[in-house]
Amino acid sequence: MRGVKVTTATATAVLLLAILGPVPALADTIEAALVRAYQNNPQLNAQRAQVRSIDENVPQALSGYRPKAALTASGGYQYSDTALVGSNPIHGNQAPRSVGLTVNQSLFNAQTPQRVRAAESQVSSAREGLRVLEQTVLLNAATVYMDYLRDSAIVEVQRSNTRVLEQTLKQTQDRFNVGEVTRTDVAQSEAQLAAGRTQQLTAESNLTTTRSNFRRIIGSEPQNLAPGSPVDRFLPATLASAVELSLTQNPNVTSAMFGVDVNFLQVKINEGALFPSVNLQTSVSQAYEQSLTISRTFTAGAAVQLSVPIYQGGSEYSLIRQSKESLTQQRLVLEQTRDQARANVVTAWGQLVAGKAQVASAQAQVQASEIALNGVREEAKAGQRTTLDVLNAQQALVNARNSLVTAQHDRVVASYNVLNAVGRLSPVVLGLPTTTYDASVHYQQVRDSWAGVRTPDGK
Repeated sequence: MRGVKVTTATATAVLLLAILGPVPALADTIEAALVRAYQNNPQLNAQRAQVRSIDENVPQALSGYRPKAALTASGGYQYSDTALVGSNPIHGNQAPRSVGLTVNQSLFNAQTPQRVRAAESQVSSAREGLRVLEQTVLLNAATVYMDYLRDSAIVEVQRSNTRVLEQTLKQTQDRFNVGEVTRTDVAQSEAQLAAGRTQQLTAESNLTTTRSNFRRIIGSEPQNLAPGSPVDRFLPATLASAVELSLTQNPNVTSAMFGVDVNFLQVKINEGALFPSVNLQTSVSQAYEQSLTISRTFTAGAAVQLSVPIYQGGSEYSLIRQSKESLTQQRLVLEQTRDQARANVVTAWGQLVAGKAQVASAQAQVQASEIALNGVREEAKAGQRTTLDVLNAQQALVNARNSLVTAQHDRVVASYNVLNAVGRLSPVVLGLPTTTYDASVHYQQVRDSWAGVRTPDGK
């Protein structure tokens, strides 16, 4: 019995002992799993592509400063027969053709600067949205990594429990054969063994589901997982500092801030429709055989055009009012986002504090349950305890070990949740051995691009 007790205790303390003990060679670490999720998650890669597409809003807005040129050309066939008073008629065939170039340059447009600023704010907001998804992916990866450690440890607990119950049933049957116990004791042992096998099957089913989620989120099958440790070293020292940090660094908050900027600039863009605009237009053309009497014509010219909007049916005023209401809405959304960020930090911090206490409590529970089980077994040998007392003590120990494994899991996940709530769950902060995605690289590549249909990656 003593040898079986050591085995089950070892199995239940898989997470704790692995965290405190040496990491086995060639083990898959939580850091490596986070790197794979960061690099290969398809949802994250799709969001990066969306950010790159939003980068193109800036050169589109900058096009308002740039000239616009159009080349026109025409050609055809024409027959003319013209009768002139007092003269011979003129008739004949001709092939009229012409080519022309027109260039328009905006000299003043009140909307263009605001469009550029709005596009830049949209890019910044999109980057913060990417940070939100990066944090979500890393949090999910850390959670499923710890889920697998927890569920695999619980499977070992239940398997060890089944072996102990099988041995208990055998001993009870032997004692029944010599008349030391009754048939009721045997039935109780059989019932507890059946329940233990059911719990084992349930734990194995949960592990199968977790393995599938591990493959979906991280991109590989879990093999020889090393323990995961908390990330408390990256957290603020106090709850107050964590809340303050979340109001400035949480990507949901910063994204909402840029959303306010975008809506404010949209008001300015719509107001710009009421301002005059000034354009410079230059043109040059060359025409041939436009008539039977003119063989060639060349024209060139330039003009400055001033356009002053007076009234366009009232739609411009409606757009201004509408954009102001949208700005008010976005400001309220920002306040709501800040309140939610604050609440998330407080909740996650409370879970972290509780998780630390739960681990200590669960360890004490396991130690006490082991002592109680050994005592009940000895008392049962002396006839002072029944078989049911032994079985209940064994189940209490199993429950305590499951609670310890779960508390260890929750402790680590809670630390990642706090880091996510304050907005610092990133490869840079965690020090992950990977090249981080820099959204500004693509932006700088396309911002001042005047022409070309190929993307910077060659597509």
